[in-house]
Amino acid sequence: MLRLVPNPKPPAPDKAAGDDNEYALLQRIVEGDTLAFEKFYKLYYPRLFRFILRITRQPDHIEELIQETLLLVWEKPERFNHSCKISTWVFGIAYHKALKSIARAARNNNLDVNEFCEIIADPLANLAENAETQDWLNCALDILPADQRAVIELTFYHGLPYQEIAKILDCPENTVKTRMFHARKKLQAFAQAKEN
Repeated sequence: MLRLVPNPKPPAPDKAAGDDNEYALLQRIVEGDTLAFEKFYKLYYPRLFRFILRITRQPDHIEELIQETLLLVWEKPERFNHSCKISTWVFGIAYHKALKSIARAARNNNLDVNEFCEIIADPLANLAENAETQDWLNCALDILPADQRAVIELTFYHGLPYQEIAKILDCPENTVKTRMFHARKKLQAFAQAKEN
């Protein structure tokens, strides 16, 4: 009888597979290649910018959190253990740094959630056509706690499955589903209140 046993560590892709391959870039970062890190940085910067902004709602701290996240990738790339996708690992680092930033801001009473409604607009969208919808969405997301915003962001904006989100947020998959359920309920209640 033939049994398939999953390989706990996928083989590292060949460098010839292309410079933009995340695994090849990470391997080159392990070897100290600054050009590979520069490409990796450019690849992740826009994704992390949007993710961190949506989680923290602190535009003044985004650059710092992106720097901290990617600095950890540069300094300790060997921490990636191949148990998940590289993006899951990077978003997990960013999520934990974002939570620490939220906690610091709450202690310092610097968290002003209402100032972000205009900042979050998607730079690729036609703002003239989508301003009202974007404002509504931003205000709706403001009512959610950070853990629920993270689930919404990772699901709808980054297209990640619950299993990957659970790894990023360091929680069980059922917790991710519960957070999504509660976030949808809150957003539905917000929409109904706005209609009335």
